[in-house]
Order: sequence, then C-alpha cells, then structure tokens
Amino acid sequence: MKSVTRSLRILEAVAQHQPVTVGELTKLFGLPKSTVQRTLVTLAEAGWLRANRKDTTRWEIGARVLAVRPAALQGSSLFAAAREPMMQLRDQVDETIHLSVPDALDGMVVVDRVDCAQAVRTFHTIGDLSPLHATAVGRAVLAHLPKQDVEEFIAGGLERFSDTTPVDPVALRTELDRIRTEGYAVNDNQFRPGVCAVAAPVLDEDGTPLAAVAISMPDSRYDAERTPEWGRLVADTTAEIARRRLGI
Repeated sequence: MKSVTRSLRILEAVAQHQPVTVGELTKLFGLPKSTVQRTLVTLAEAGWLRANRKDTTRWEIGARVLAVRPAALQGSSLFAAAREPMMQLRDQVDETIHLSVPDALDGMVVVDRVDCAQAVRTFHTIGDLSPLHATAVGRAVLAHLPKQDVEEFIAGGLERFSDTTPVDPVALRTELDRIRTEGYAVNDNQFRPGVCAVAAPVLDEDGTPLAAVAISMPDSRYDAERTPEWGRLVADTTAEIARRRLGI
C-alpha cells in the first residue's frame, strides 16, 4: 500500500506542478531519484503521465487521467453545461452524441456520451483517444488553436488511418479555414472505417477551444446533403453549452 500511496502522491504532485522534473519531485518528497523515476515510468506506461512534448525531461498529466474525468467533471461548469444540450441534440437527430476534450496536441479524449435509440449505432468508450487531424472533433478544435500550435502539430507528421484521412498539410490547412468559416467539421470515414461525424467546438470567452461535440453515425446513415443541417444543429448546441457554462 505504501507504493500505491506514493504513486498517487507523485501523480498529484505532477498535476499541481506540471511540467515537472524528476529532480524537482525528488526534492519535494525526499525520495531517492531512482524511486521517483521508476514510479514516473510506471505511471507513464499506464497512461497516467507522459513526457512533456517540448522538454522530455519534464513530466505532465497523460490522457488516461481524462478517462476517469467524467465523474470528477460532474460538478464542473463544462460538464454540467453540456449534458442537457447534448440530450436535446440526440433527440433531434437520433444519433449518438459525444463530448471530447483536447489532450494538448496528442488528441481528443471522449469524456461524455449520449446514446441514441437506433439499433445500429456508433459507440465511443469514455476515455477513448483519437487524433486531431483525422476526426471531426479533432479538426473542430484544431481549427481554433493558435497558428503556432497548428504548425507544430503538422510538423510532427500526419498519420494516415484510411484512404480519406487528410495527410496533406496544404489540404488540412484549407479544411481548417473552412471549419472556421462554416463553424463545423466533418469526418467521412477518415479515422474509423464505417464511422462518420459532424462536430463543432465549445469555445471560451476568448475563442480558445475547450471541447467539441459531435453527432456520430454509421456511414450507412450519413447523407452529405444533410451535412449543413447537422452542422448548424451541432454548432447551435456548442454555442448553447458555452452560454450555459458562463451562466448567460
């Protein structure tokens, strides 16, 4: 139990001081450097921690933390503001609706989901991590990040997941421009085969993307002619979430 308690305390310390070095944690806890390093590596292997992108000697919270985040989010302004509008959107379109948040530039993490009544529907596990460039929720967020962050992401390489994944930097930048103009992103089999989605970002007061909401459906029910309609509905939903979050 001592090792479990130590791991949790180190995890909490990283969350509080991130990005933090092994040396800083060693001083904080008065533990041998080897013990702290071993604990960090173990937590990283489990997905709870990760090395900082810009300085790999520093540690920060990883995506796995977000997998248990929904319970912690119950009292948060974002989670509380999103739930009812997501349910209303589900009732309007009768498709699965999910809420995802960005994990830095590493991807989008599903933190909430409202299932539809369709016999055949898409399924997204809470905690699932998906790439920014290959998904509707990811591009909805990517389109509203600072240009420097977008270029840093593109420079890291664009992995192909299907024949339609946007892996050309020029084409991706063009698509991000369209998303900013029209207010929604579209995923037509670009990540998981057979899955399509239309998503819009939840923006804070200064335009920073906090999350994205998506209408997700099997490609058998995806109709390109209805995309503007779905885009308007999901954009209206995220605007309502933003208003509720601010208490407007």
